Amino acid sequence: MSPADVPPVGARIRQARQERGVSLRGLAREVGVSASLVSQIETGKSQPSVSTLYAITTVLDISVEALFEQRETVAATGSALVAHALAAFAADPARRIGPLITPGEREVLELDSGVVWERLGHVPGTDVDFLLVTYRPGGSSSTSGGLMRHAGTEYGYLISGELTLTLGFETHTLRPGGAVCFESTTPHRYCNDGEEPAIGVWFVFSDT
Repeated sequence: MSPADVPPVGARIRQARQERGVSLRGLAREVGVSASLVSQIETGKSQPSVSTLYAITTVLDISVEALFEQRETVAATGSALVAHALAAFAADPARRIGPLITPGEREVLELDSGVVWERLGHVPGTDVDFLLVTYRPGGSSSTSGGLMRHAGTEYGYLISGELTLTLGFETHTLRPGGAVCFESTTPHRYCNDGEEPAIGVWFVFSDT
């Protein structure tokens, strides 16, 4: 599956919300953002930041992995165009990504504030985010500058560029060859203050 073939993340968020009977305003209230922003995310007019994405998946009780999954048609209230796009992908919870993935086969999520996630693989029955992550110059995991927290344990290895990691009350500089690991419930934020993309491999294990 090429990146262009992956249905928009907003459509999948909307489907998950509707399946759980959560109103748009209700989701916005729980996430701590405006209903207008949630609407823009669902319709593809805006992309969520990393922190907002994790907050949404936490409220809807779904994994980030689920946003990459091939899904059935959205509810009847969704647009016919989105429904057609999603219907082209049969839901298959046992779908394996791999064992070998070429760059052209990666599924991609374009997030707000200059962050790109590329899915590197998936083994059925696991709840793991295995990602190639790119923070473009000026990119950050939170557009508001706030720290985020979510379930799981996070491991990261930086290949190129430089990232500033705020972890709790401490600030760390991550350079090529550097690695991080911590409980994702610890408030944290990544930011690329440099002039070149910061690229690394991230592995987030959701143990809840």
